[in-house]
Amino acid sequence: MVRKHLYIIGLSSLLSISLIWYFFIKKNDYSISFKVKAAPGTVFYGIQAWSATQEGNVSVVKKKNFNFIEQEIENGYVDLVYCWNIQSVNDSVSKVNVGIKDLNNSFYNRITLPFFNTSFKTEQVGNVKAVKEALEEHIKNFKIKIDGVGKSEETFVAYINLKCSLEKKAQAMMKNDAIITGFLHSNSIRITGRPYVEINHWDQDNELLDFNYCFPINKATKMIVDEQVKFKTLASVKGLQATYWGNFMTSDRAWFALLDYAKRHGYNLTNKPLEHFLANPFDGGDELTWEAKIIIPFALK
Repeated sequence: MVRKHLYIIGLSSLLSISLIWYFFIKKNDYSISFKVKAAPGTVFYGIQAWSATQEGNVSVVKKKNFNFIEQEIENGYVDLVYCWNIQSVNDSVSKVNVGIKDLNNSFYNRITLPFFNTSFKTEQVGNVKAVKEALEEHIKNFKIKIDGVGKSEETFVAYINLKCSLEKKAQAMMKNDAIITGFLHSNSIRITGRPYVEINHWDQDNELLDFNYCFPINKATKMIVDEQVKFKTLASVKGLQATYWGNFMTSDRAWFALLDYAKRHGYNLTNKPLEHFLANPFDGGDELTWEAKIIIPFALK
């Protein structure tokens, strides 16, 4: 009898603790998981792209290391918090878990969700499904192959220094392309190869870049003093290399693939990718034939 009484007390205590956790401590009302064939950084930017299409005010509360982003979406009476956790499963797959909380109806959701297919549940499943489908469509537009350890060639270049957000790298290059190529043409300096992008600094927390947009030229070229166009030798670097095919606006997807591969396989890399574009986007054609070699140098021990 005493044992039965203790059993009932223990079960009641456990139930009480569980209910307190579920209603008052648990951070999210509802959680959804899915997998996608992309590196965490690619998923991270896909989530932000989806957020930009949402009605109302979308603000980033917190983000970290391209594998976590917390957002608040306000639209009229709806005030939702999305917490996205992105984890690498293997060299080509990421698992995404999103926890969702309705700040105005959290208690009601927690009561009804285990028993009913509510409008809140239906809407959130639809939203997450839309993110997954958008990501799957996005990754059809490029291909990445990890080549392994590689080495770039020493190259003499004319370059222009640019600063912008990561997502506007390609736009910054296009905007300044006429400046550097016009300078070279007007000074009868022949371009001898395809352009490079040399990353000087990548502020990952703020998603900002400082980089050099470079064109190979003859090393014997007489250097001309100019406020924007400078000259230098790109040193040969050894690192982890990938081949990217697709629109160069999203070539950074190869950066994320390399960083994820390095993390999984024990390579210590810098955050200074070097891109060598082997096609000319101005020629048009199938974007999946546009090729670039990307190498991220090994960090010094």
